[in-house]
Amino acid sequence: MLNETYPYYLASEPVWANTDLAVADKYTGKVAARVARADPSAIERGITAAAEAFDACRNLPSYARAAVLNHAVRRIMERHEEIARVLAVEAGKPIKDARGEVTRGIDTFRIAAEEATRMYGEFVPLDISPRAEGYQGVWKRVPVGPCSFISPFNFPVNLAAHKIAPAIAAGCPWVLKPASYTPIGALMLGEILAETDWPKGGFSILPCSRDGAGLFTTDDRLKALSFTGSPEVGWALKARAGKKKVTLELGGNAACIVDRDTDQEFAAARIILGAFYQSGQSCISVQRVIVHEDIYDEFKTRLAAEAAKLKAGNPLDEDTFLGPLITEDDARRIESWVSEAVERGAHVICGGRRNGPFYDATFVENVPDDVPLSCREAFGPVATLEPFRSFAAACERVNNSVYGLQAGVFTKNIDSAFYAFGELEVGGVVINDVPSFRVDSMPYGGVKDSGLGREGVRFAIEDMTEIRLMVLNRVGRSPR
Repeated sequence: MLNETYPYYLASEPVWANTDLAVADKYTGKVAARVARADPSAIERGITAAAEAFDACRNLPSYARAAVLNHAVRRIMERHEEIARVLAVEAGKPIKDARGEVTRGIDTFRIAAEEATRMYGEFVPLDISPRAEGYQGVWKRVPVGPCSFISPFNFPVNLAAHKIAPAIAAGCPWVLKPASYTPIGALMLGEILAETDWPKGGFSILPCSRDGAGLFTTDDRLKALSFTGSPEVGWALKARAGKKKVTLELGGNAACIVDRDTDQEFAAARIILGAFYQSGQSCISVQRVIVHEDIYDEFKTRLAAEAAKLKAGNPLDEDTFLGPLITEDDARRIESWVSEAVERGAHVICGGRRNGPFYDATFVENVPDDVPLSCREAFGPVATLEPFRSFAAACERVNNSVYGLQAGVFTKNIDSAFYAFGELEVGGVVINDVPSFRVDSMPYGGVKDSGLGREGVRFAIEDMTEIRLMVLNRVGRSPR
């Protein structure tokens, strides 16, 4: 399933430089493969190659950029099961979730192939006063230049694709640092892209240490940085990024409101999925559930019963729902956060037990606002429950957070839906589903500590391009 060793990709070519990065099977804890790790000189060469490839990339016709992306679509489809099984091993992702991620990666490249031929501009009438009579304007989008990408461990293929595919569509060369825990999915994308006519030197995929990744942020030849990861790291990178454009996807502690008029069976099923799929290791995992007091006890009982049915085990087993967390230390962190909340008066409704890198699907109530389980991003299979009396108060509870990525609202009241849309301080409001819902074409991103800018292919392209205006003076000219 996995190869014994993998190269990194430097200037579009595989380089078997070393076997310094050991990638663990997250279920067994044993080394599953070894990957070449890039040193600072390799990163420097990758950036140099991207800068030298910029003219070739930006001048590649849109049909040729679309062809590169469509090749990726075909090859990922052909290798669908192979890639999914790699994700199950390197990320500990249950195989059904892994297949879902690969399918989403296909969607992301397909959308980018379409958008590659849709980089429209506008005609701008400038004769708004006598002094501008005869002047016309036309603007278009042009690629910003070489781009730098840093992707996280939880979606090794699709979150890399959300950076790679828009860059190719826009005509930008790029360098990517995948997460050290899960580099192989991105390297498999590199293997596929090396088969295409994307200009030589136009991409590098370089697993490296965090210390070795400084050039991804500080090198002035890189004109845009897109980072997905923790707020602490993301904002620190922005402070060091200089003049380049920066997009940050930084996660949160997503809340979900359940109003009294909702279909409880449907809402409970969706919340179970949203809170616990891939063991809660998602930026938009449901972490706070705010339920109308009239149905709180009944809904709490329903959630606990459904959570108890979830099977933990080997990610490669078809009936596994809960895989291991990315490290045992992360499971210990969740354990300590729950213990701290209980010491402060919280009550564990269900779950609350750790077994090595596994942690039970857990709901906790009466959690104080100032403990990490409530106010920080858990990134694990645990969610808090609390009742509300008025819908406005529930929205205030959602906003009582330094984060603002997405929120979910279950309600049959259209006024409540639009009230939430107007009042919730988040990047996206999902009505009658969980905040964990995402389609890869939609604008996706957060406010407050959850980030800056938007992903979703079309919107990422905007961040990887600039508007260039031409002003044309036609005063006194007549056709020949």
